[in-house]
Amino acid sequence: MKSKELSVDLRDKIVSRHKSGEGYRKITAALKVPMSTVASIIRKWKKFGTTRTLPRAGRPSKLSDRGRRALVREVTKNPMITLSELQRSSVERGEPCRRTTISAAIHQSGLYGRVARRKPLLSKRHKAARLEFAKRHLKDSQTMRNKILWSDETKIELFGVNARRHVWRKPGTAHHEANTIPTVKHGGGSIMLWGCFSAAGTGRLVRIEGKMNAAMYRDILDKNLLQSALDLRLGRRFIFQQDNDPKHTAKISKQWLQDHSVNVLEWPSQSPDLNPIEHLWRDLKMAVHRRLPSNLMELQRYCKE
Repeated sequence: MKSKELSVDLRDKIVSRHKSGEGYRKITAALKVPMSTVASIIRKWKKFGTTRTLPRAGRPSKLSDRGRRALVREVTKNPMITLSELQRSSVERGEPCRRTTISAAIHQSGLYGRVARRKPLLSKRHKAARLEFAKRHLKDSQTMRNKILWSDETKIELFGVNARRHVWRKPGTAHHEANTIPTVKHGGGSIMLWGCFSAAGTGRLVRIEGKMNAAMYRDILDKNLLQSALDLRLGRRFIFQQDNDPKHTAKISKQWLQDHSVNVLEWPSQSPDLNPIEHLWRDLKMAVHRRLPSNLMELQRYCKE
């Protein structure tokens, strides 16, 4: 529980003994006051020239400085802790307070509740490969980058929203490991697409019917890859980017790329977030969701169309 304030008389005695040359330890022993309190009173006297309680701006906070520090420690240690859990821990410390009070205290420390970003679950091997990839291409020229034809598949949910988690974080720390939700690849209301783009613009967009296998992927490349490169005027010496999905690295897919002399950019595993096409997918999904039907009858009409 929060302790009561010391009387003005006792505070004056602490300052008087300090003026006479007594040390903090001696004052503590004589007046039976904690050394931290003695130090705090003397600091206040040196700064303001008084031991009286100064006027306060508004109602005093329910949280002590110690309680604030404890909250910040908990949030820093576990960014996904909820306000309800923080409220319970405050009660256990003897400082019951509202959720809004806790939220305001955390905001004062520069931490804000945000939706946790989803990022691939990375092992040490994945991280090492990503770092090596970044170092290898750090000095690539803009001309070389303009030759890359980026590709990927994506799934667009036609209704329903994936679960979201909030985290407490500071601005600029959205992609710190503690503030993200790890995701892994895995396989009603959705469509699958394959697409590609380069610095010159977007290539072809293909709807994938059913579950895609290596043969279907090879057919997509056969009908769309070279034509997309031609439409974007990349020439025959363009560089094709694809991830390491088993369908992409299957023998028939590799054989097709070899037969057509397509240069393939080596790609570290579990690295979809390195592919700039993810920004295009995000814009496309937002555009689709803005046009989705709002009720079952509209949904039935939408599916028929």
